[in-house]
Amino acid sequence: MPFARSDRRRKPSAAEPVALKLLVAGGFGAGKTTLVGAVSEIRPLRTEEALSELGRPVDSTTHVEGKRTTTVAMDFGRITLHDNLVLYLFGTPGQDRFWFLWDELAQGALGAVVLADTRRLEDCFAAVDYFERRGIPFAVAVNCFDGVQLHEPETVREALDLDREVPVVLCDARERDSAKQVLITVVEHAARMAADRKETAAPAAT
Repeated sequence: MPFARSDRRRKPSAAEPVALKLLVAGGFGAGKTTLVGAVSEIRPLRTEEALSELGRPVDSTTHVEGKRTTTVAMDFGRITLHDNLVLYLFGTPGQDRFWFLWDELAQGALGAVVLADTRRLEDCFAAVDYFERRGIPFAVAVNCFDGVQLHEPETVREALDLDREVPVVLCDARERDSAKQVLITVVEHAARMAADRKETAAPAAT
């Protein structure tokens, strides 16, 4: 006897969200911890320690005299951009002595944000060089602090000697919507680069 045909229909299962990893990098005091905290929908994980007097000669606080803590491992947060797109954010420590952590944090990263403080623009050179050498898509976000002189994105691009395709945007790392738009810019830039690479790698039609 053949099996009876069931009239029940399976409900389509909801698509699993795509999880992407982004890095938030930049110099000491550029606002990395602030940006992750501003956009994260969960309580961000922070690994901050108080600055000590012994560290003052190493961790220059010029133009960021009010800074009292520093990230010593990473910041971590999460934001859902769409129902099917979740970003996991890893903020990197900014000082030279913690760069050994970057290789671990960069594994599997879709892209990165390089936060720039135009008062200490040279502090983000190392992050720019790091992502350029490893071919990790990144955008530069100029953090517009209170009272700081604003510069046009193209002026910052020239100062950092960036390629034309690297996005340079202005932001306020304290504001959720502003920080969120920076992350969207990185995702879109990484998607364009992936599409360009795929097109370049595709065999020519015969």
